[in-house]
Amino acid sequence: MTRRTAAVLGGLTAALLASAVAGLALGPVRISPGQVLDIVLGGQHTGAFAAIVWDVRMPRVLLGAVVGAGLAVTGTVLQALVRNRLADPFLLGASSGASAGAVAVLVLGVGAGFATTVTLPAAAFAGSLGALVCVYAMARRGGSMTTGRLILAGVAVQYVLSALTSLVLVLAAEADQVRLVLFWTLGGLGGARWDELALPAATLLLGTGLLLALARPLDLLLAGEEGAQTLGLDTGRFRASVFVLTSLVIGVLVAYSGAIGFVGLMIPHAARMAVGAGHRALLPVAALGGAVFLVLADLVARTAAAPEEIPVGVVTALVGGPCFLWMLRRSARAEGVLG
Repeated sequence: MTRRTAAVLGGLTAALLASAVAGLALGPVRISPGQVLDIVLGGQHTGAFAAIVWDVRMPRVLLGAVVGAGLAVTGTVLQALVRNRLADPFLLGASSGASAGAVAVLVLGVGAGFATTVTLPAAAFAGSLGALVCVYAMARRGGSMTTGRLILAGVAVQYVLSALTSLVLVLAAEADQVRLVLFWTLGGLGGARWDELALPAATLLLGTGLLLALARPLDLLLAGEEGAQTLGLDTGRFRASVFVLTSLVIGVLVAYSGAIGFVGLMIPHAARMAVGAGHRALLPVAALGGAVFLVLADLVARTAAAPEEIPVGVVTALVGGPCFLWMLRRSARAEGVLG
């Protein structure tokens, strides 16, 4: 590990701790950072402030960190797999597919009673993998993959998934089901609970660990298809296996947070500017950066219009939309589309 990478990781760790303290302190009820630290470090579990910190805000902050890290890591890997820095779990339809699968389970009642433990993550994983496979197949049609074709394929798949979600919304008979559909469409962390943190956290740790072990073949893909094959990488089999792994991570995370866009687009780009393109350094930097970003985005979502709460996906879109347009313009210029 280089000094630069160590310094970036140290800075991001400090930023994550600071953002977590801010997330625990700020809200409709303000708690001073000193009181937060006393409650957390002192193990205080009694009193109104302790209940707010431990029972309401802590699970939400932890889920935000887990989901942000996972989306950033999977975004980084997807960009390497398709060799396009505009790739993102949301733009490639993976998040939308996972959300559509989760909504179908919740509204149609498939596997009722097991939804939070088995059926819901399984449906989200299936939707995520199906969307990724469709987008990749459409973008590769004709033998080459351009930025324009990739984005158009992602938009097309998202439109189809949006239509399916709207159909489920029409079929939903109860107001609570309609709110659930809107939650999965816009994304949110308000439903975070301690008993639901174990699966997404374990999925993030296992998935990130496996992807770190694949850092070298991911680096080989940067040399291009022929270059990677020359160096001994079976690119077809490798892409297929990593697509499945990333879909699993995305599916589980979206099952607990809804579809949150642009985290996997912006954070990998910023991480590359900080530590370069080597995935052994890039993946942990992206994970920490994604965790910091989503914790802060969720803080804005629940305080900007208090006592009303904005879906966190709206906040990330307001930040990520302009970033995406800027990156798209740069990419188009590089391909000679714009003057």
